[in-house]
Formats: sequence, C-alpha cells, structure tokens
Amino acid sequence: MIHQVISSVTARIRERSAARRQAFLARIQRQAEQGKTRAALACGNLAHAVAACSSDEKGRILDMTRANVGIVTAYNDMLSAHQPYQGYPDIIKAALAELGHSAQVAGGVPAMCDGVTQGQPGMDMSLFSRDLIAQATALSLSHNTFDATLLLGICDKIAPGQIMGALSHAHLPTAFVPAGPMASGISNDDKVKVRQQYAAGQLGRDALLEMECGAYHAPGTCTFYGTANTNQLVFEAMGLMLPGSAFVHPHSALRHALTEEAARRISAMIPGSPAYRPLSEVLDERALVNGLVALLASGGSTNHSIHMVALARAAGLHLTWDDISDLSDVVPLLVRMYPNGPADVNAFEQAGGVPGLMRRLAQEGLIHMDATPVFGEMQDYLSRPVLVDGKLVWQPVGESSDASVLSPSGSVFQATGGTKLLAGNLGRAVVKVSAVAPEYRVIEAPARVFSSQHAVEAAYKAGDLNQDAVIVVRHNGPAANGMPELHKLMPVLGNLQKAGHKVALVTDGRLSGASGKIPAAIHVTPEALHGGAIGLLRDGDLLRVDAVTGRLDCLTDLSGRTQAEIDLTLEQEGWGRELFSVMRRAVSSAECGATIFD
Repeated sequence: MIHQVISSVTARIRERSAARRQAFLARIQRQAEQGKTRAALACGNLAHAVAACSSDEKGRILDMTRANVGIVTAYNDMLSAHQPYQGYPDIIKAALAELGHSAQVAGGVPAMCDGVTQGQPGMDMSLFSRDLIAQATALSLSHNTFDATLLLGICDKIAPGQIMGALSHAHLPTAFVPAGPMASGISNDDKVKVRQQYAAGQLGRDALLEMECGAYHAPGTCTFYGTANTNQLVFEAMGLMLPGSAFVHPHSALRHALTEEAARRISAMIPGSPAYRPLSEVLDERALVNGLVALLASGGSTNHSIHMVALARAAGLHLTWDDISDLSDVVPLLVRMYPNGPADVNAFEQAGGVPGLMRRLAQEGLIHMDATPVFGEMQDYLSRPVLVDGKLVWQPVGESSDASVLSPSGSVFQATGGTKLLAGNLGRAVVKVSAVAPEYRVIEAPARVFSSQHAVEAAYKAGDLNQDAVIVVRHNGPAANGMPELHKLMPVLGNLQKAGHKVALVTDGRLSGASGKIPAAIHVTPEALHGGAIGLLRDGDLLRVDAVTGRLDCLTDLSGRTQAEIDLTLEQEGWGRELFSVMRRAVSSAECGATIFD
C-alpha cells in the first residue's frame, strides 16, 4: 500500500497539471504519429546524415528496419565526472553493430564544473547553463534521424538540462548512461578540517592545494553527496537508467557491460516495436514523486528544489515547493552521506546503493511501484547488477551491509526528510536540515548584511565576525547575478560555529549539496532585486531561522523601510557580475527567474 501522503501529493500534481500535461502529451503524440522520422527525410537530407559514415554504417542507417540511436554527450576531458565518456560512443556503436543497429553522436552540450568556477566569475553563469544545455540537447535531436536517445551526462545542471531537452523529443525511448564515481580519496572530515584551518589562516595555500588534489584525484564524480551524485541517485529512482547503474566505478568491467546493455536494450524499444516505451510514458507524476522521495530520503542536494520544478515543467507537470515540503514531512532520512554524515558515495554503494534505498522505500510504501521505468518494471530497481562468469545479471538486493550509511529495515536516521521549506515575513526558502545537528536548527541572532560571499570572507579575516550572527548575503538571486553557489562561506561559518557562536545563513543565492553543518536558508524568494524583504535588512536586525517549525522571520519592524533601499545597481552590489550581465542582455531577468522558479 502506498503511503496516504505520497498518494495525495501525486494526485494533486496530476490534477493541477491536467491541462498542461494534456497539451504536452498531445504534442508528443503528433511526433509519434509521424512514425520513423528518418524514413520521411528527403534523399539529400539522408545523404548529409550519413556522409561521414563508413559503408557498413551507411547501410545500417539507411535500412529503415534498423535502429539508429542518438547520443547526446557532455564529454570533456577537464571535468573528471565526464572524462570517462570519451570512449562511450565507440562502446555503444560496437554493441549495436553486433545487432545490426547503429548510433551517432547527435551533439554535445557544455559541461562546466562548479568545482572549478566556485568563487570565480564563471559561477554566475552556472545555473543559467542548465537552460543552454536543454536547448543544445533539443537542437541535437532536431535532425530527426534517431529512433532512441542515450544521454551521457552526470553533474550539476548538466543532467537536468539534458532530460529537459530530451523531453522536447519525448516520443523517443530515452535513457541516461552514467559513468560512476572516482575512488575515495581523503576523508570528508579531513577535507573540512583543512579548509577551515586555511580560512582561519592556520595553513598555507600549498597545504590546501595538496589536500584538494588528494580529494579530487581521478576520473569519475566527486565522492561527496553533492548535486552530481544526487542527479544519479534521483534519476535511477525515477527509472531513467539501468537498475543499480548509478555508482559503479568508471573503467570497470561491470561499468563497460552496463554501457553495452543500455545500448542493446534501448535499440529494442524503438517506435513500431512491441517493446516501444517513449520517454513521455516514463516521466509522469509517479516517476517525479519517486525521484523526490529518493531525494528526501537520501538528504540530497538542495539544487533539486529548483531542478525538479523545472524538469517537471518540461514534462507538462506543475510541481511546487509545497509538494516537496509535504513529502519531506513523511519521508524519513534513510541515508547518511557527506555532508549528512562522514561516509561518501562509495560507502553507500557498498552498503546497498540505490537498489538498497529503493528496497527500504518500497518496504515503507513510499514509492510508486506501479510507475513505468525506461527498462523493465519497478521491481527490477530493487536489484543490483553483477558479473557472473562474465555475464551481466541482476540479483535482488538484501539488507543494508552498513547500518551507519544505509538504515536497515525498521530504523531511520531521522523521522523526516533532508529538506525543509521555510516561510515567514522574509519570504520562502529551503534548508538542508539533514546536515544540521539538532542543537543548531533554531538560530535567533542579529543580522550581518553583505552583498557577496567575498565580503563575508573579508570581514571574517578582519576579525569582524566574532559574534552570534545570521549572515545575510543578498542580491545573489537568479535575476541579480545568476544565483551562484556560495561555498566560500562554509569554512568561514563553520569556524564561527566551532568557536561557539550561534550562526546561520540567509541568502537568495545557492549552496547546492555541500551546505555543511550550518543552518542555511537559501533560495530566498522573492529575491532582493525583485523587491524581497531580504533587501530591506540592515546590520543588527534580529532574525530567526527555525528549521524545526519552518519559519524564516525578521523580528525587527521593517514597516518604515522603502523600496529605495532595495533598488541598488549591480555595480553597487559587489563583485563578479560582468559575465552574467552579458547573458542578461539575451534573456530578461523576468524570463530567467520564471525558468528557474516556475
């Protein structure tokens, strides 16, 4: 039996979305009714599509009884998570050639690394890149020469952007092909310790760089549970990839076998085949809720409070923060990965991985087992892939092998989920409460107001923050400067907390999956540039961040303050707006905000 609240939230998403979803499905149905689109291309069109192919490839692509799979790749060799994708097209093509089918790289999408752009001007473009990736994916598939789609993408805005773009061609069977995490480096506790020591001036740059290179040291995703690994867990829970494939190591024999299997299976699902299963049939309100439940139960990235709303909209579904909040009230925290605990994603995989989590959620009646995944049935997603005598098979997952990482049957780490919605006279925000110790979940303290994370860092180094404080960083919303991640704040605020101060963060910016142990009310909306009350705050105003009752309030009377205190120019707002202002000329701030929050 499905939990009553899960059923209720799913039903209201379906009802609220009825008209939008119907229009989406009608559009997809018109695409599907065109049949094999490659067959409708003119001879000149087809000649262009196969001009660079070998004679064997040309024969397979021009044979309309065969499948031609479009690959949209986010490969580059700078981004560790995507470097393994270099050889994937050849693996996919070889596997399909054995069956008489073909594949072509339909296009590439940008894949910026937030780890590289943290605290740099490029970070102002990070969230904006998701929409660019969605457009690039849609354009890549617009040649209409493909019968199915394989998406090669993992990190941050990249994977959400790819699925949003693929939904414009949702008549095609579509699946993600993950690449997996790098091996574990230094411990997360040691990583945080060194960063805090550097922020406090106790260690030099050489020591910091040595530590960072020890943490990020090989091909694969970063091993902490940030946005990249949250993408993989959530998308597997939604049934958008092969069961148990999210966290298998790159370049392993099992990973190679899974890549081949994804290609073989998707080629058997093309339009006109008995196994035809388009993306529009897979990504519905049940899959959406399954992904949200897995997000909350694992304490995943707060970025998904943005991405899942946008992704849902691309599928004709209207998701709100209230839906996520209501789910969080009944979904327990079942996983502890950094920053929710000391373990990393490799420890989670060893404990049972996504299939182990799905098994626990199914036990509690918290996921829709009647949802339609891209491959097989939802029951299959409670199994793990293994190689037996070189053959890929799936075996039912058992009980958690590490109760400190994945809770065994009958136990939970926390009665509610990882994300909490806050609301009050400062607006609405989200907080990743699973990473915050209970004694820090309610903070009442004077405001210290800044317009950039760099100003906070400078004030700390000057010894000007040795006090209880709610640090306010405003004018960092999507309209102001693209809503950058503010990770330079975490070592600073961590040191203040460690020194015994009551400290919290309130910002219209972002922190993503690595928000740490500080109660951080992020994504505050309305943002300052759009008239939000956060823009009226002054140093000394008494603020209350309550992640227990879900309140975000200023206890000082703001009624005498005016809009003029909000209307500051970007130049007055500090550092790093130049690159974002270029893109704002192409997309208005209103459109950018609507894309992110609608």
